[in-house]
Amino acid sequence: MPEHAAPLLRPPRHRVDPRARRWWTVQALLTLSGPMLLTALVMAALSALFFPGALPWLGPLLLVVLVLPAVGYLALMPRWRYAVHAWELGERAVYAAGGWFWQQRRIAPLSRVQTVDTVRGPIQRRYGLATVTVTTASTAGDVKIAGLSDAVAEELARRIGEAAQDVPGDAA
Repeated sequence: MPEHAAPLLRPPRHRVDPRARRWWTVQALLTLSGPMLLTALVMAALSALFFPGALPWLGPLLLVVLVLPAVGYLALMPRWRYAVHAWELGERAVYAAGGWFWQQRRIAPLSRVQTVDTVRGPIQRRYGLATVTVTTASTAGDVKIAGLSDAVAEELARRIGEAAQDVPGDAA
């Protein structure tokens, strides 16, 4: 084993708010599962009205291609995302884990923080949630921590802003 082995990266310790699962469920209904289920319903209704002979093969096809994937996505995605999403603010960096199928972990040094934004979309407001976005000098993109309660998001944004001011910048 090498003398200077890189330390293992442990998962961040703070979970997002449990209400985030409901927020992600509503998002799924509005963006993917809902349209898929509506398409299946319309196709089945049109077939029943105008092409009743197609129902014996169209019904199972709609079930396999549209209904089961839509219901599976609706049932699994929010739980899976909740299990993955976490965050942590350390002395020198902010760390976020997110995604569900494609999982991502981002660490942003506080010395590179440029802005900290708190965003609340209409569905998030309904559930009392917010997203904190930390913009850095990196071209890799922002660090987003979604699914926080309003109070936690405000406190986290304030703490990141204060911590970023207290950390000296890179000597580059």
